[in-house]
Amino acid sequence: MRIDVLTIFPAYLDALDLSLVGKARRDGLLDLRVHDLRAWTTDRHRTVDDTPFGGGAGMVMRPDIWGKALDDVLATGSVPAPATETPAVGLDHPAPAAAVTLTPAPRQVLLVPTPSGERFTQAMAEDLARADQLVLACGRYEGIDARVAEHYGASSSVEVREVSLGDYVLNGGEVAALVIVEAVARLLPGVLGNPDSLVEESHGAAGLLEYPVYTKPPVWAGLEVPEVLTSGHHGKVARWRRDQALVGTARRRPDMVAALDPHQLDRADRVVLAGQGWFVPAGGRPARVTVRHGRAEDAAALAELAAFTFPLACPPHMAVQDIQAFISEHLTSAHFDAYLADAARYQVLTAESADGVLVGYTLTVLPLSADEPPYADDVAALVTARPAAELSKVYVLPDYQGSGVAGVLLEATAADLAVRVVDGVAPAALWLGTNKANRRAQRSYQRAGFTVVGTRRFRVGDSLEEDLVMVRDLRAGEAAEVGETTGPTSGTR
Repeated sequence: MRIDVLTIFPAYLDALDLSLVGKARRDGLLDLRVHDLRAWTTDRHRTVDDTPFGGGAGMVMRPDIWGKALDDVLATGSVPAPATETPAVGLDHPAPAAAVTLTPAPRQVLLVPTPSGERFTQAMAEDLARADQLVLACGRYEGIDARVAEHYGASSSVEVREVSLGDYVLNGGEVAALVIVEAVARLLPGVLGNPDSLVEESHGAAGLLEYPVYTKPPVWAGLEVPEVLTSGHHGKVARWRRDQALVGTARRRPDMVAALDPHQLDRADRVVLAGQGWFVPAGGRPARVTVRHGRAEDAAALAELAAFTFPLACPPHMAVQDIQAFISEHLTSAHFDAYLADAARYQVLTAESADGVLVGYTLTVLPLSADEPPYADDVAALVTARPAAELSKVYVLPDYQGSGVAGVLLEATAADLAVRVVDGVAPAALWLGTNKANRRAQRSYQRAGFTVVGTRRFRVGDSLEEDLVMVRDLRAGEAAEVGETTGPTSGTR
């Protein structure tokens, strides 16, 4: 690859003689040339700028000077590689079809660093590393006359890209040129001693920030290297590094998490992301979901969510009129108004997407006294710990089933109950009922720490169903890992 840098301060680019870029130049892996723009001036003052049309502060770099310099540099970089010789052909020996080849024109890219350009990224560096020639035009003062980019952009032989390092202003394009040259050069074959370094670093193909790194001594300033890194267990080390990369990216660059390819995220990845508030809906990329307490203004949205999700939890044989009757008796907007208004009796938690849509909720019935039993005698005989709270509802939209949202809702519910003191005592148990036929829901609840203690009869409209009663001991301190549960296909009733 050939890279040309045009500047009025050539010495600024002397740093490119150092380190790996300098070695690549000396080894012939990179043809890097720095040019003094003033070499193309003709006046004794070597003038490269003039006052701006329309007035204003500062000076603008002249297009005629830049045009001459760029024409010369692009012309010397546009000579195609010699074509492979083919056998002589003539009237008696027509050329075979395979011998007729066209040498592709070299790919030349003119880069103009400017605060108003597109953001320079690792993906752009990877693309530029496939070019034949890069020409960096380092502006100064108020920048380069806009006609320069317009003129060369109209050419079919030159790509023009105006690029920015970030949302700030520098005195000139030389700093950006240093960054771009190093970012591109290190991607060229042979420049890095260990090509694997490119695979694991930040902004690479994985789309994540790099994990933290450590070296000797193992203990410094009272800080120890994470034990897993000295375990010698390569699988655990790889998993730890992947987890750290996911967590760091979620905390510092949420925009990168939102762009992750869901097909590249395994179950363990999704658990880690769920712990950071990111979930992968069916058919979509990661999305941020926030678990919070329900508010009075949520009543209508909760009723709509409940009316949509409750039927999904019902067994196939249940009549539609029975399902609708249950919704009318327990899940209308008026009912949720009452639930949200009575914080002593009801706990309502919601899962809200970044665009304000409720994608899941839990409704828990709280005891009003330490010795209050569950409302039904058959359940009271099975759930003996006191105080006991009932997880009456836990539902998520179908697109978020299996994403971890339900698991996080469950853990948030349990954590909130720990501070819901009644008669000086926090609830000792959380119980629920789920249809005996709903095996997937049962497995999800078991992963969340619930155990089966018996059965109960439960009425939906005119239908009398048999549920499993499951209990989670809130005193055990064995909360499931946040995000670990996939969430039930259906919720409790």
